[in-house]
Amino acid sequence: MTGLRYKAKIIYDGTHFSGYQIQPDERTVQGDLEKVLTKIAKGEKVRVHGAGRTDAGVHARGQIIHFDFPFEIDPVGLMTGMNSGTTSEITILDMERVEDSFHARYLAKGKKYTYRVDNNRFRDPFLRHYSHHHRYPMTIEKVEQALNQLVGRHDFTSFASTHSDKKDKVRTIYQASVKMDEDTNEWVFTFVGNGFLYNMIRILMGTLLQVADGRREPEEIKAIIAAKDREAAGPTLSPSGLCMETVYYDTEEIPGYNKEG
Repeated sequence: MTGLRYKAKIIYDGTHFSGYQIQPDERTVQGDLEKVLTKIAKGEKVRVHGAGRTDAGVHARGQIIHFDFPFEIDPVGLMTGMNSGTTSEITILDMERVEDSFHARYLAKGKKYTYRVDNNRFRDPFLRHYSHHHRYPMTIEKVEQALNQLVGRHDFTSFASTHSDKKDKVRTIYQASVKMDEDTNEWVFTFVGNGFLYNMIRILMGTLLQVADGRREPEEIKAIIAAKDREAAGPTLSPSGLCMETVYYDTEEIPGYNKEG
């Protein structure tokens, strides 16, 4: 369908979705958005394109979408209409008209994700949908040493799901850091890169928690990367702690971009 192209920033709680990408007989973020837009378009099908395809249970605070709408409508009015039609799990934060050449996915230069770990001895029920519970004592100095080894351009085959459809598994991580949320006793990990493979961050986190609680040494990260073998890395952690925070379309805005390579 041709039409006027719109770009929007959306936020969603992924707990009860089977991921972003539309799937037969499953509730997805893309599916809900397209239903609402098709209704506003008086029954004409509207296809939505996202910057990234988050998995089931993964959240987003800065997902970017674009779509072609069949007739001209004020962006604020369209945003208001969409917010009226979606459930409370999805909110459109911003919307604008863009050139037809804009593509939410193909023009993205980088992404930022966070992963939250609930380090309380007993699971906090108010964090269960947004943080992975890990009750064992962790050492932040060891984690920081391991994170430093991830920064740069590497073949991340060891940290990619065996179901990944990408042949080229070389990616650049510009920033990998961790900080403490003292109020909730959560560890908040941040990853900024030019792209991430299927399950990559969740596998990185499964490995980093092994370092954090002493089951691995920080120095092992280099060997795991060199192995190019999924079996060398740790488990795939739950999707609940993962959140897409930002999509970058200008390299000058990407934290640590000058560290590439």
